[in-house]
Amino acid sequence: MVSLQTPVCDFGQAVRDFVLPGVDGRTWTMRDCMGPHGLLVMFICNHCPYVKAVLDRIVRDTAELRELGVNSVAIMSNDPNQYEEDSFENMRAIAERMEFPFPYLLDESQAVAKDFGAVCTPDFFGYNAAGELQYRGRLDESRKQAAPSDVRRDLFEAMRQVAETGRGPEEQIPSMGCSIKWKE
Repeated sequence: MVSLQTPVCDFGQAVRDFVLPGVDGRTWTMRDCMGPHGLLVMFICNHCPYVKAVLDRIVRDTAELRELGVNSVAIMSNDPNQYEEDSFENMRAIAERMEFPFPYLLDESQAVAKDFGAVCTPDFFGYNAAGELQYRGRLDESRKQAAPSDVRRDLFEAMRQVAETGRGPEEQIPSMGCSIKWKE
């Protein structure tokens, strides 16, 4: 398992379009996912210890962001042949068990992850209502274990700012996680 950090936010970069199947049986596009005040695109997977450590916080924060008009979508781009836990069936099971308040999509070709420039799980891309990148940072201080429950909610606070002002914070701390498992 290779641990990577995300690059610095490229403010203003346009959100990439996508058409991907969801675990709910529906095909989703970027426009379907966009909220009135923004969109949070998350690259996650089922097997990554960094994602597992914060999955309950991701569910909490995305539900609260939705109330602020920021919708969310999770995309799984790993090669499930390398990790059975990342199979479509297991994606569906975890989405149901955790009651994801967002679509969970499969990027089987990995083209969407490459188009976004995703490097790890979790990797967060926060866009304003105009579809301009405003956040590319961490969820909070958690790593392979969840940080204490009273730590600053970096992603939530940044996306609340985006919802209210259209701009993300100038200072952002990169997300850290497992490398995306690219196909050979």
